[in-house]
Amino acid sequence: MGASDIENPLVSVIIPAHNSERFICKTIESVLSQTHKNIEIIIVDDGSVDSTVTKVKETFSDGRILLICGPNKGASAARNFGFQKSKGTLIKFLDSDDLINPEMLSRQVAMSVKNPKCIISGEWGRFYHDDITTFKSNPEPCWQSMDSIDWICTSWANTSSMTNPGIFLIPRQIIEHGGLWDEKLSLLDDADFFARAILSSEKVIFTSGSVLYYRSGIPSSLSSLKSDKGFQSMYRAFEQTIATITDRRYDAVTRQLSADMLQLFIYSAYPNCPELIKKAEERIKDLAKPTLGFQAGPYGKALARVVGWKLVKRLMLKNRK
Repeated sequence: MGASDIENPLVSVIIPAHNSERFICKTIESVLSQTHKNIEIIIVDDGSVDSTVTKVKETFSDGRILLICGPNKGASAARNFGFQKSKGTLIKFLDSDDLINPEMLSRQVAMSVKNPKCIISGEWGRFYHDDITTFKSNPEPCWQSMDSIDWICTSWANTSSMTNPGIFLIPRQIIEHGGLWDEKLSLLDDADFFARAILSSEKVIFTSGSVLYYRSGIPSSLSSLKSDKGFQSMYRAFEQTIATITDRRYDAVTRQLSADMLQLFIYSAYPNCPELIKKAEERIKDLAKPTLGFQAGPYGKALARVVGWKLVKRLMLKNRK
């Protein structure tokens, strides 16, 4: 590798796409608009039945774009396939409905050149209704450079972690060391992947001015699909993430973090999956007393203090029907 390759590395932006016709072109445009030009964009169509593939083919002729079409196997499988086809020394996984600001890659690459054994993080915030003017930044305590395990404990405190793939720029060797995406997971596959990746990194280096615009409020997004299969994935992802974290450091902080993860699962899954809920309750006994409160609005939380969170959860589910 020459000096120019080190200073101006190839970045592989891997975008899994499934029925993404509404947003995929804007996502690609945000990558093509980067001030860092040494990029390849690998779009892995995950069995779309809409016009995703047609729109990409008709809209773009840039030689840096590689479109791969395959059967529907899930986002994790698509990311893994894209990684296997990629050539970059630096990798960014980007969801097909999110955007990045023009300076994101250049800022993160510059920081990665100085810190080649580290994952580079950035800023993020939400926007709604396909209107970027609604964007609002969402600062977090982990918006600083930290040792890997400390970053996880800070970011994931109170289960408030945000590990959207597009926030991070990852050296290839870190992925090779930490392992690829678990293709058996759907919900919370990012928690499992990033726990392994981050703990394979010396540090997480924060880069201000590199911004992910996270599209919110899409009814059919994966995170909103809480089926039994989704809950099973959620539980498995938490168990694997807990094992990864506590294998690195087993103390009061990581035990508390783990207990709160399992408590979040219980709140989310109830009244479904009683066997998994019982399993989570037993596992918590070996960790710590959860500090995570019931996830609801002010009225729901107040009512839960009177009648119990389980009744409130059932009422919430009934009102959604």
